[in-house]
Amino acid sequence: MTVAEFSVTPVGKGASVGAYVARCLDIVDRSGLPYRLNAMGTVVEGELDDVLKLVARCHKAVAEDCERVSTILKIDDRKGVSGQLDAKVKDVERRLGRKLRT
Repeated sequence: MTVAEFSVTPVGKGASVGAYVARCLDIVDRSGLPYRLNAMGTVVEGELDDVLKLVARCHKAVAEDCERVSTILKIDDRKGVSGQLDAKVKDVERRLGRKLRT
């Protein structure tokens, strides 16, 4: 399974890009893949090909009305493991002995 964090940013569209974030998150939410939105991007989990296709769809959706788009993608691909969106956080909380703000 793959856990990936990505962000898609339109270049030259001003300081506020919330409308573009919403455009991407609609695609992510409808994909059926588990995900977490955070202040700096989105983390998604699934098969590598599915994750890459999803990121490409988000990139293309922003590019529809932008001259330039920057997409940042970070991938953790680990064989034989799933459910890492929650498991990674729970492991750190277990080590600290307390719940964290997530």
